[in-house]
Amino acid sequence: MKKVLGIICIIFVFFLFLIYFIFNKKMEVYSKDLFYMDTYINVKFYSDNKEKANNVMNEIDNIYREYHELTDRYNSYDGINNIYYINNNDSDDSKIILDSRLYDLIKYAYDFSEKSNGLFDINMGGVIDVWKKYREKGDGIPSKDELKKANKKNDIILLDDNKIVNNHPNIDLGGVSKGYTTQKVGEYLESQGIKYYLINAGGNVLAGDSYDKDYYKIGIQNPDKSGISYVINSSNLSVVTSGGYERNYLYNGEVYHHIISPKTLFPTNYMKSVTVISHDSGLSDLLSTTLFLMDIDSGRDFLKDYDAEAIWILNDNSIIKSEGFNSYEQE
Repeated sequence: MKKVLGIICIIFVFFLFLIYFIFNKKMEVYSKDLFYMDTYINVKFYSDNKEKANNVMNEIDNIYREYHELTDRYNSYDGINNIYYINNNDSDDSKIILDSRLYDLIKYAYDFSEKSNGLFDINMGGVIDVWKKYREKGDGIPSKDELKKANKKNDIILLDDNKIVNNHPNIDLGGVSKGYTTQKVGEYLESQGIKYYLINAGGNVLAGDSYDKDYYKIGIQNPDKSGISYVINSSNLSVVTSGGYERNYLYNGEVYHHIISPKTLFPTNYMKSVTVISHDSGLSDLLSTTLFLMDIDSGRDFLKDYDAEAIWILNDNSIIKSEGFNSYEQE
């Protein structure tokens, strides 16, 4: 009887150690810096399986690279009907077959454009190029006639079966591609059972669960580049900022930044920055760009249709917040 009890005790202790090992297997942090879409990107996540973690990180690199190539409008790639191919295709074909991922992204942005009454416009590549030329030169501004000429383009016409009409639009997805791709990466991590992660794609931050605390602390940059204006408590959220303080130039005492209104064909001057919090990085990207192009009252009304919050930093450095924003602020 004692022998049987001893065996039972040994088995019991063994199972206790097994359970402890399973539930306390050490998590390691995996981090990688990438550069895609003209942006430095850092991906960090926790895993207890080194081989799996390395495979996941390689796939994340692939996701960003593939979307970079698909949305690139300045370069062509063999075998890829990307944005450059769409905008510059000289074949006699009436339709272009797209990779389903690019088709879905264009449709996603195009549908949002209609909801914004055209204020978010992905068919402004020519105007963006004109402003980029002046910004890189750092001298002068384009005339209205030059901008109107650059803005002449054909409509984007999407068809069924991942096809688009071959009519030379001038698509630019810079206002959505980073956030959209980052959301896809977050969804991929979740599908692999990785829930502890943090992605920073140049002002586009996507946070999963925090590994060793209740939440991540995400800083909102001061538009005057003098540190952090606000700190947000973030878990399973995206935080995206749009502002004119990174890419701009000074001419005749006026600052001209890179976010162009399709209504005026000029940069707006309603605020220094706007930051949007939501559960979807693609949506946060769309909203932050659109809100930056709106006056504050219009932006607050527009935001009410979405499960998102925002904080605006105005030109006089005063702050305006949406109704539920305070719940995310660091105490």
